[in-house]
Amino acid sequence: MSSTSAPSLHLAVALDGTGWHPASWREPVARPRDLFTAGYWADLVAEAERGLLDFVTIEDGLGPQSSRFLEPDDRTDQVRGRLDAVLIASRIAPLTRHIGVVPTVVSTHTEPFHISKAIATLDYVSTGRAGLRVQITARPNEAAHFGRRTIPLIDAYDSPSARELVTELFDEAAEYVEVVRRLWDSWEDDAEIRDAATGRFVDRDKLHYTGFEGRHFSIKGPSITPRPPQGQPVVTALAHDTVPYRLVARQADVGYVTPHDTEQARAIVAEIRAEQAAAGRAGQTLHVFGDLVVFLDEDPAQAAARRERLDVLAGEPYTSDARIFTGTPAQLADFLQELREGGLSGFRLRPAVAGHDLPQITRHLVPELQRRGLFRQAYEADTLRGLLGLARPANRYAAAVA
Repeated sequence: MSSTSAPSLHLAVALDGTGWHPASWREPVARPRDLFTAGYWADLVAEAERGLLDFVTIEDGLGPQSSRFLEPDDRTDQVRGRLDAVLIASRIAPLTRHIGVVPTVVSTHTEPFHISKAIATLDYVSTGRAGLRVQITARPNEAAHFGRRTIPLIDAYDSPSARELVTELFDEAAEYVEVVRRLWDSWEDDAEIRDAATGRFVDRDKLHYTGFEGRHFSIKGPSITPRPPQGQPVVTALAHDTVPYRLVARQADVGYVTPHDTEQARAIVAEIRAEQAAAGRAGQTLHVFGDLVVFLDEDPAQAAARRERLDVLAGEPYTSDARIFTGTPAQLADFLQELREGGLSGFRLRPAVAGHDLPQITRHLVPELQRRGLFRQAYEADTLRGLLGLARPANRYAAAVA
């Protein structure tokens, strides 16, 4: 099945602190003193909504940010510390009307029951615009925060022991999402009667035990939160290789990938589609979004100079898992059109400096895409699933009873 039947691109932004460049907090527009306030995040999401974006994602983690991939560092010249992404989302969702709100959830070490009710609550608070970005962690120091398991330090991801560990963590994440989805379905849509005259608030026959038994989780249920407005909030995940592609194919509604050109995008999409078919989901809509870090200015030389200045402040050139785009919004629109030919249905852009590059996206890139007939002129749905062209799924337990 095609990843999307809509003619226009889907567009999201990934919000992380003051921006994805580690020196972004030192820019005049960065507002580092406001970073841990609700107003800061409300302003960013309001800007994203003014640009008619599909959704925002909010980064999170189980330990302080680090310039090292798998262990902490001692740097004090970069942003350290976060607010909880789910709580940020719950605070800002009522201040918006259309845009989806997708906090990051780390499946490793956390409990799916708690996350299922947190995201279901977010779906109620946002009136049907919630999602989650599921993420794993292989950091030993983060495992030590919980004390329930130990994770060895990985020296290289291409070693057999590292591949085995990462595969295990992603398999656990897939089972985690399965549990969350079953808990969302553990209340039928009409389980709440709320009939004061008869004294019946719920129909007990429409609350279901999940009876899930897996390798990592054994869950009874039902949830304590009624089925979310969307039925199933949108599940998303970032993937860079075959093992995480498999997670996307098995459990996600949206997968984020990091191709650097059209041919690489085409190969990644083909692999995900093959994994999707192997998982028995070939008939379901699964969006594949390309991730890019963006430095945007009216003149490409300005964008390049700004990136170079930030690199000097950081003490080293900025690198990323995703393609780093430096140029004008019109040039970015050209590149997105080119990458789209690889089968991508949308993009998640990472603003290098949130206070600068997010407005460049909403006020310049979006109008350019609209002029080309590639992006919506107005919001056309009231839920995140609706914006993404995803049908509201039937309740698996109600269908089984029927």
